[in-house]
Amino acid sequence: MRLLLTLAALLVAAPALAQTPPSPSEVTAYRGLHAAAARGDAAEIVRLVSGGADVNAVDDHRRTPLHVAMHRRHREAAQALLKGGANPNALDAQAYDIVTIAAVNDDVPTLNVALAGGCDPKNITSPYHGTALIAAAHLGHEQVVRTLIAAGAPLDHVNNLGWTALMESIVLGDGGRRHVDTLEALVKAGADLRIADRAGVTPLGQARGRGYAEMVRILEAAGAR
Repeated sequence: MRLLLTLAALLVAAPALAQTPPSPSEVTAYRGLHAAAARGDAAEIVRLVSGGADVNAVDDHRRTPLHVAMHRRHREAAQALLKGGANPNALDAQAYDIVTIAAVNDDVPTLNVALAGGCDPKNITSPYHGTALIAAAHLGHEQVVRTLIAAGAPLDHVNNLGWTALMESIVLGDGGRRHVDTLEALVKAGADLRIADRAGVTPLGQARGRGYAEMVRILEAAGAR
């Protein structure tokens, strides 16, 4: 039964990374600030904002120019938008913010731009009511995880699948080096080792069940049961 529950949750969670960056056809159709953001044209952004362009305008997926710049890793364009008054905590149609976009992209420099620009790492994002930290732990983006921890991201938020970042590093990880390092960073930061999943299985139980010996060692050494 536990295995069936986990498999069902994995099927549900698969689209969790389905952030929708602008498609080539959308980029071609963009005008104004969205087009400048897609090109990474910071000078044009400054010119358009100075002329009164709406820095928080949205496209059909409720992406602002700032979302577009972050998807395309145009840091200078993102900084120009933020200086021009872009909302750093705006959510697109899938409830993603710019910190979560950078976290999923495993892009620490762009993540730092988002954090410096005022995007709150505590934001609840995605259709799964998660956080950027959960998304990064899911993927084993250990440097992103460390950056978010240092920025004050909530360690023990439980998403609507019933999982914390620590749990996702196990149940949606592969037991490899990056997920092990992610789990270790969360443990060292003080993540609660007692928060079980909806089936009542603790992180240690999940790691044991998957045969993730290094994760088991780390959790046991930290006092997990």
